[in-house]
Amino acid sequence: MLSALRPRKLSPVKRWLAATITLAVAWLACAAPAGKPAAPRPTAPPIAASSAPHLEASPAASHAPDEHDEHDDDDEPPPVAPSASIVAPATAAACNPQQAFEFLERKSYIPVKTKKAEHDKALKFRTQNYGWVKGFGEQSWNPTPAKANAVAITVFGLPITVNKKIIPALRCVEAEIQSSCAAFPYKPGVLSGLRDKNTYRAGEVTNHLYGIAIDIDPLLNSCCGCVKKWQASPLCKKKAKTIWDRMSMPKCWVDAFEKYGFYWLGHDKLQDTMHFEFLADPDQIMVTPGAAKPVAAKQP
Repeated sequence: MLSALRPRKLSPVKRWLAATITLAVAWLACAAPAGKPAAPRPTAPPIAASSAPHLEASPAASHAPDEHDEHDDDDEPPPVAPSASIVAPATAAACNPQQAFEFLERKSYIPVKTKKAEHDKALKFRTQNYGWVKGFGEQSWNPTPAKANAVAITVFGLPITVNKKIIPALRCVEAEIQSSCAAFPYKPGVLSGLRDKNTYRAGEVTNHLYGIAIDIDPLLNSCCGCVKKWQASPLCKKKAKTIWDRMSMPKCWVDAFEKYGFYWLGHDKLQDTMHFEFLADPDQIMVTPGAAKPVAAKQP
């Protein structure tokens, strides 16, 4: 009876097999320990725009292709989208020097009686770009009234109403004067811009109707070729070697206006030294570098 309770004696082969199985089980237990999964590898923080020397795109997330993915070739890397935090901003627009279009200058279309085609060409350009004025040109060229584009602003410290499309040009002139005319101080006291009445005669149309002309200090800057009222000015009666002797505004102001597309009627036979009118391309006042048209272009 006691012999039945004794463990059976194993043969050497069976003992070797038992030991081998025990070692295998122990090895598997060591190779796959229980517990929490390993923590993911830390990733580098995103690069800020200020610290990215070449503004390179940040790495994209891992890409899991599916049946609709056109990038399902393992040899082809997935597309990389630039991070919003490091995209370089667009280049800011800057003041663009321009010359006045010659066909818009007064000398190109007067007298209107013998140069009607030239006058109509200039009138059409003004209407298309700045608005229609009743009684001048065709409304089909631009149904928007010029007055609808009128905006009251402050320039040179004074209030004035002009066409909104030339405001950037006036800002460019103002900045130019501040930077280049310090040696010739001049502070205007009166500005005149948009008008609702044509002050020209013989079929001619003033640019004041379109809000693209500006007069500076009429009593200090003469118009000796204008109507008798202005010819009676003491400035027109005095002896003068040059036109600059008949005005208070310094030449550097005229240069600043002309640099940014304004035409000075001091060059005209009217000798209207107070008067500037924007006769360049209103769409080329502010441009991004490399996008400007040639400065010497005279007409569209």
